[in-house]
Amino acid sequence: MAASGAKVALPPTLDSKSPQPPLFDGTTRLYTAYTCPYAQRVWIGLNYKGLQDKIQLVPISLDDKPTWYKDVYPPAKVPALEHNNEVKGESLDLLKYLDSHFEGPKLFPDDPAKREFAEEILAYAGTFGGAVLSHLKGGPNSEMIAALDKLEEALAKFDDGPFFLGQFSAVDIAYAPFVERFQPLLLELKNYDITSGRPKLGTWIEELNKLDAYKKSKWDINELTSAFKRRVLGL
Repeated sequence: MAASGAKVALPPTLDSKSPQPPLFDGTTRLYTAYTCPYAQRVWIGLNYKGLQDKIQLVPISLDDKPTWYKDVYPPAKVPALEHNNEVKGESLDLLKYLDSHFEGPKLFPDDPAKREFAEEILAYAGTFGGAVLSHLKGGPNSEMIAALDKLEEALAKFDDGPFFLGQFSAVDIAYAPFVERFQPLLLELKNYDITSGRPKLGTWIEELNKLDAYKKSKWDINELTSAFKRRVLGL
């Protein structure tokens, strides 16, 4: 079920019994999954740019994928964007694609210093996720603590707002779905509060939760954490 921040009816998830939507009929489609953090990145991006009426959500079941989806996007992963008779994937690449091909508020800054820092922090996202996952899977907590401390430090880089680049951007979008899941999971499984001693991270989370673009992408947190524990942690 959708979180309370989602005010519009969302399309149903398609599974192996669902017919395929028409391909390359001029409709722009985001193939997504409501519980996938990578897909959530692009969902937040299209919400922020005000593209809800221009890009159709096509949610895919990750547990019972339609066989036709592999023909649409051979890696059979989400997210994938159908636009201009092509289907493209990879969440961070799709955020850049949205920014360069669609109107709306910018996801990437024009300021050279902020642009450079954005690329640096975006490149770190995989390392951050890996460090937290390692600890959730039973590894030591030192790398996780260092990764969270790096986020706290990064949030102090610019003082013109509470987000990574001061103002909301693709960097916040890249991290939000993972922090959304890691925060309750670390508290539940490791009794660890990620905001303790990290005031900027705490403020960042509070400010994120005020943004409609983010709130409308949120799913029931129990479903999210259950899916994450099952698919990623094997619990």
